[in-house]
Amino acid sequence: MKIFNLFCCILFVLFAALQYNDPDPYIRIPIYGYAAVLCWFAFKGKYYPRAYTIGITVFLAYALFLVFTKNGVIEWATEHHAENLVQTMKAEKPWIEDTREFGGLVILIAVLLTNYLHSRKKTAAR
Repeated sequence: MKIFNLFCCILFVLFAALQYNDPDPYIRIPIYGYAAVLCWFAFKGKYYPRAYTIGITVFLAYALFLVFTKNGVIEWATEHHAENLVQTMKAEKPWIEDTREFGGLVILIAVLLTNYLHSRKKTAAR
């Protein structure tokens, strides 16, 4: 778990840094920063189940918003025929930007859920 969390921490710091020129960096940089900090703590052996629960809840709510919003994931899949998300790194189409962000949130949720389950397993073993 230590290597997993160190890798995720570095990855999320990089993701946060790449958001500086995003249309809404004030939302996305703290999201990735929050997960990076929690992964850093987990790397150091400190687990915070309540913080994971808060993060998972907030990220899941935002992900669901991105699914159903105008120019969201559903519109990308149906009206734009699941257009290639990586054709260019400059997302000039809002449905591509929102769908990419949805993917990032899914990754964040998976990592926080992994740490949450690991922290519960450690607590149960004591």
